[in-house]
Amino acid sequence: MAMQNIGASNKDDAFYRYKMPRMLTKIEGRGNGIKTNIVNMVDIAKALARPASYTTKYFGCELGAQSKFDEKTGISLVNGAHDTSKLAGLLENFIKKYVQCYGCGNPETEVLISKNQMITLKCAACGFLSDVDMRDKLTTFILKNPPEQKKGGKDKKAMRRAEKERLKEGEAADEEMKKLKKDAKKKDASSKESTAKGVATKKKAAGGGSDEEHATSPTHSRDAEFEAAVDDDDNDDDDDVQWQTDTSAEAARKRMQEQLSAATAEMVMLATEETEKKKKQALHKEAEDNLNGNHTGPKTTPYDELVEEIKTNLGNAVTAAQLKGVLSSSTLPHKDVMHALFEALFHGAGKGFARDVVKNKKYLAAAVPDEASQILLLQAIEAFCGKCSAEALKEVPVVLKALYDGDVLEEETIVQWYNEAVAAGKNSQVVKNAKPVVEWLQNAESDEE
Repeated sequence: MAMQNIGASNKDDAFYRYKMPRMLTKIEGRGNGIKTNIVNMVDIAKALARPASYTTKYFGCELGAQSKFDEKTGISLVNGAHDTSKLAGLLENFIKKYVQCYGCGNPETEVLISKNQMITLKCAACGFLSDVDMRDKLTTFILKNPPEQKKGGKDKKAMRRAEKERLKEGEAADEEMKKLKKDAKKKDASSKESTAKGVATKKKAAGGGSDEEHATSPTHSRDAEFEAAVDDDDNDDDDDVQWQTDTSAEAARKRMQEQLSAATAEMVMLATEETEKKKKQALHKEAEDNLNGNHTGPKTTPYDELVEEIKTNLGNAVTAAQLKGVLSSSTLPHKDVMHALFEALFHGAGKGFARDVVKNKKYLAAAVPDEASQILLLQAIEAFCGKCSAEALKEVPVVLKALYDGDVLEEETIVQWYNEAVAAGKNSQVVKNAKPVVEWLQNAESDEE
C-alpha cells in the first residue's frame, strides 16, 4: 500500500515519521443511487488516530451529501460521484482542523471534550491545547459521538496488580505440578523394583539353579531379559487396573440406560427445539392478529396481557426507566413489544395524535436504546397509523419531526426506513405522508447552519 506523509506541509520531508495510506476510492451504483466508496478509510483513520466515522461525516458535511460509515463492515460511503483528488483535499482540511497541533503541527494529538462542551486537541509532543472552531458542522457530530478515552493510571495499576496475582497463582500451580510428577516417579520406581524382584523369584523357581548358573549361558541370559521385559510391561499395564464387571440387576439397568440415552438424546433435543420454535411462531402470529384487528374469541393472549400491563403501569404514573424494565421482561419478540407499547399509549388516536406523542416522548425514548430499535419504532408507527383515522394520518410528518427533534429518532434511521419502504414497493398513506419530512432532513443539513 502506497504511503504518504500526514499533512500537506510535510509531503516533501523524506524523514517524516508520521505517515498514512494514500486514499483509494470507488464509484458504485448509478443514477440517483450512485455513491463513492472510500475503500481504505479504516486504515487512514487508524493512521490519524481518529474514528473513521469522523472523516466520513466530515466529507458529507463539506459536500452537502448523505454519508455513512458502517462500524461492522468498515464501509465508508458518500452519496454522489466524487473525485479522489477532491476527497483528498477535504481530508487535508480535516487534518488541519482536527488532527494537527495548532502550535507545532505534530499530528500526535488527542481529542478532549470539556465540561462546557468545547472541543480541544492536546498535543503529546509539545503539550499545546488547540481550540477547535465550534462553528464547524462536524463539531456537533463529535459531541454526540465522543472518542474513546485512554485508560487512566488507576486502571493501569489495577491491571498490574491483577498481573502479579496471576503470576503468583501460576507459580503455585507449577510447584504443585512438580510435586505431583515427583510423587508419580517415586511410585513408578517402587513398582518396577517390586516387579523385578518377582521376575527373579519366578526365574529361580522355574530354572532350579542359581543366578550365577543362569548368567553363564549367554542364550539363557537373553531369554531371561526378554521375559523380564514382557513381564514388566504387563505389570505396568495392570498395576492400577482391576478388571471387574458388576453383574447385578441395578448395574445392568444403568448400563442399558446409558446406551439408550446416547441414542435418544439427539431426538429429545430436536423435539424440544421444534416445540420452542412452534411456540414462538404461535406467539408472533397472535401478536400480528391483534395488531391487524383479526383477534377473535375470549381467550387472552400474551400480547393482550402486555398491552394491559403497560396501561396499568402508565395509570400508576411509572417512570420511563420502570416502563423500560416492564418491556425488557416480556417474552414476546421485540417487534411485538414495540407494537404493544404503541397500542397502549395511543389507542384510538385521532386529532391531536402528535401532541400525545410529544407528551409520551420519554416512554418512547426508553424503548429505543439503539438503531435497530429505532427501525422497529418506525415500523410500529407505520403499522399503527395504517389503521388510524384520517386526522391521525395527517399528523405523521409532525410526529416524525417531533421524535427527531427530541433525539428519539436519528436522521439516518428515518431516511433508511423510508428508502427501504419505497424500495419494497410500499405505497401506504403513512409512507406518502412521511416524504416531506425525509426531503426536509436531506436538505436541512446544508441549510440549518
